[in-house]
Amino acid sequence: MKFVSEYRDPKLARYYTDAIARVVTRPHTIMEICGGQTHAIVKYGIDRLLPDGVTLVHGPGCPVCVTPIEIIDRAIAIARSPNAILCSFGDMLRVPGSDTDLLSVKATGGQVRIVYSPLDALEIARQNRDKEVVFFGVGFETTAPTTAMAVYQAAQQNLTNFSLLVSHVLVPPAMEAILSSPQCRVQGFLAAGHVCTVMGYTEYEPIVERYQIPIVVTGFEPVDVLQGIYLCLQQLERGEAKLENQYARSVSREGNQPARELISRVFEVVPRRWRGLGEIAQSGLGLRSEYAAFDADGKFGFDPHSAPHLDSSECISGEILQGFKKPHQCPAFGTRCTPERPLGAPMVSSEGACAAYYRWRGEVEPVAV
Repeated sequence: MKFVSEYRDPKLARYYTDAIARVVTRPHTIMEICGGQTHAIVKYGIDRLLPDGVTLVHGPGCPVCVTPIEIIDRAIAIARSPNAILCSFGDMLRVPGSDTDLLSVKATGGQVRIVYSPLDALEIARQNRDKEVVFFGVGFETTAPTTAMAVYQAAQQNLTNFSLLVSHVLVPPAMEAILSSPQCRVQGFLAAGHVCTVMGYTEYEPIVERYQIPIVVTGFEPVDVLQGIYLCLQQLERGEAKLENQYARSVSREGNQPARELISRVFEVVPRRWRGLGEIAQSGLGLRSEYAAFDADGKFGFDPHSAPHLDSSECISGEILQGFKKPHQCPAFGTRCTPERPLGAPMVSSEGACAAYYRWRGEVEPVAV
């Protein structure tokens, strides 16, 4: 497949692994932000191809994983309501709430519909005018434009039985939260290419300047990731701190302007709690006041400032999402915590680090080079 197979080319992968081996003279720790990159790293054994001393740690780049339990509980409460239909992406259905998950609620008669787009939920609202239809809006900046479009269209069509349970989060504030931690050992970042396709990368420039740390916007195929690591290591070895764009075939500095304008029209930046990380200032999106009629929190009487709910005491997802530990370092990994019986969200989502290790580690050999 053109534009895919060339980024899985073993010869190119070997070129970059050899180049990395030549450039590295001392230990370095790099964090990839995106869960898609984490899965590529684990699936293709990229971390095992790197020289000793080069450590990859996995960041909070899985939006399902960072959705806090109290918002999952609100979604469950909506799904149990006899006059409501909750629409969600499939990944959310197995994420544990305080005492159950959405899939179990669906199995016992709750109105839960799996959709592939917020616009699918909008169509369900058109077809079910006697029901309150709620879309569970989860994701980074990548998915925010389509959620914004659904609300915008609902307002234009006066579709008053449609609303959002919003849990959209923003990447740059999470990176700053990680860098501000006294436990931080991250020396460079691979930024999420799909987020930057929408938002561009101007928001990362102040982070590079403030923390003097390299950030490389990176794609998701094995050669993308290896090239991103190489560019980041080059900077670290030279003592540089710059923003580089490895994913130039998709990302421009300014991003997708119409998508950004739509996000700004419908949403405003708000504080947001992240599972395992706590509240991060200015790290989320909430509906603007002119779209308050489409806010499920208001419709269903939820308090958006309610106290946080706690993860399972066995789950170390907070340490994993901040890069302090890797999934296999959790005592429950693969035994008391599996995709069939997860203790935490990183074992559920298709972008979760624990799910990646469970699915790929030891089953797929490194890229043949």
